[in-house]
Amino acid sequence: MELWIPITIAAAFSQNLRSALQKHLKGKIGTTGATFIRFGFGFPIAVFYLAVILKLTGESVPDVGTTFYWAAAFGGLAQIIATFLLVHLFSYRNFAVGTAYSKTEPVQAALFGFILLGEQLTPLGMGAIALGIIGVLFISFGKQRPTGAMVLSTLVGKPALIGLASAAFFGASAAFYRTASLSVEADSFLLQAAFTLVCVTAFQTVVMGSWMTVTCPAELRAAIRNWRLSGLVGLAGIAGSIGWFTAMTLQQVAYVRALAQIELVFTLAASWMFFREKITPIELAGCVLVTLGGVGIVMAAS
Repeated sequence: MELWIPITIAAAFSQNLRSALQKHLKGKIGTTGATFIRFGFGFPIAVFYLAVILKLTGESVPDVGTTFYWAAAFGGLAQIIATFLLVHLFSYRNFAVGTAYSKTEPVQAALFGFILLGEQLTPLGMGAIALGIIGVLFISFGKQRPTGAMVLSTLVGKPALIGLASAAFFGASAAFYRTASLSVEADSFLLQAAFTLVCVTAFQTVVMGSWMTVTCPAELRAAIRNWRLSGLVGLAGIAGSIGWFTAMTLQQVAYVRALAQIELVFTLAASWMFFREKITPIELAGCVLVTLGGVGIVMAAS
């Protein structure tokens, strides 16, 4: 098995845990606060991880050029916007469906990967991504029997548009991160990913911290007051980010983000176990399609 596959699955699990904790915290600290803790409380952990990698590899802090700086900055801003939209999306529908709307990301990631890196997909890869997207749409039908009017509302309603926008920014950030990571001059892919993660997280913490100090200081104070749960979000978030950055250093962003749709399996489980939300046969069918799409992605990338 190629290394990027288990790394991606582990990252998806960590991201699901982070999203569940963010949803729980959103009512206490607001959308902006719930977005900030992913970066602000994760940054110290990212620095510690980089120190460990430097120690293990015996390398020094790597050199970077202009490409790294602009790609890391654009990726960091895109992820902030995407995360804000995703957290805001939780206000509209249940946890599983709210996450599902953002899962058209692999298509967006493929587009940005082609524009920035010239990456192309095989026919099997494109088919697997399409299968996964169909599964996502099944899950987004929620608890209702799908009708023509409901499908139309799902596709063009406000939650859908927010989810699609979130997916676009997530897809862009993934491509920018891979561009930045590959530009780092280091012998180890672990160091490339870790260094990029630290720089991006530092940038995001400064940007969001400054913004919140001016516009919503109450939410910043609330995030600090809830430091225990905020710290758990930061830990889960940075664990997922370590996985994403490492996997995207090894493999095309579209394949990584497509396989990451396995997160919906974890999402449905979390919805049932923690939020007591019932899972319908339609959602289960969508989960099966997402899983089959993931298998196709692995085959296409092998």
